[in-house]
Amino acid sequence: MMDNAVDIKNVEIFSDLSPEEVKKIAARLHLLELNKDTVLFHEGDDGQELFIVSSGKLAASVKTKDGTDLDIVEFEAGNFFGEMSIFEQEPRSATCYTKSASVLQSLHESDLHALIENEPVLAMKIMLRMLSITKNRLDNTGSFLTEMVQWGEAARKRSITDDLTGFFNRRYLDEALPSLVQAARDSLKTADHGGKYLSICMLDLDHFRQINEQISHAVGDEVIQKAVGVLNEVLLPDDIPVRYGGDEFVILMPGTGPDDAAYRADGVRRGIGALDLLKGYDCSIKRVTTSIGIACFPDHAKDVGHLKESADKALYRAKEEGRDRVVVYSREGQ
Repeated sequence: MMDNAVDIKNVEIFSDLSPEEVKKIAARLHLLELNKDTVLFHEGDDGQELFIVSSGKLAASVKTKDGTDLDIVEFEAGNFFGEMSIFEQEPRSATCYTKSASVLQSLHESDLHALIENEPVLAMKIMLRMLSITKNRLDNTGSFLTEMVQWGEAARKRSITDDLTGFFNRRYLDEALPSLVQAARDSLKTADHGGKYLSICMLDLDHFRQINEQISHAVGDEVIQKAVGVLNEVLLPDDIPVRYGGDEFVILMPGTGPDDAAYRADGVRRGIGALDLLKGYDCSIKRVTTSIGIACFPDHAKDVGHLKESADKALYRAKEEGRDRVVVYSREGQ
């Protein structure tokens, strides 16, 4: 056993000990030298040792849902770790590995218990200091994990949200539509069919390319944002607007039949048509209008693919019939 009293006297959990007490605790420590990228223990392993870092750097990591490793805390010279497994008699809650060549000193569970029994004053000093440090670490780690969760949620939101409009994007539509159709399908099996419908409206702004080309893309963006304002005013809280791309939008209307969907869609059409955005510009388009096609599950389609296809056909028909109108899909009209 090496004489390591000098090595540990500045370790925070031993800072309340007298020189004589430092010698007593040092006599129970065991030296451990590790190379970089060495795993000290894995998440789930039995934990019977407390570790003190004499030099180097280590990190504790956990597995995320996608299988990647996430470092949640780092340990440097003077830090200790591993105490929770001893106190709680639980497996290791994280994997610990070296981020550089490191020298550790370990205190086995049996030695800690021997100290508690034979040197209660010394043990109490260590444990009180340890408790304070552990609490601060857990608070900081908890805050870190909360921030990581919030960051992950924000990243998730960014991945399914359109920057310009704040609406969901096409990725969200592709993910959400199958579950919405399934929910509507499941409701057909219940006695109450009030929520069985799912309507989908496909909308785009008529001749929008000419606004971008003849005026500017900045004005085009302004037109889109004003159209978004109309959608927000007209649609109900359960309606889900999606920016499909460019000037194209999709509106999902859970629990809404074709007649109600057409009524709200026409409110959108009239609201956008009332916008006075192009006055004073040299453009062949003098007024912003929109064409909207509607299809409804289960009336017009039995699955996701056919529902989107039917709404798209209705939109095409709205344009063929002169634009600035709402058309509900019908097999006879296609």
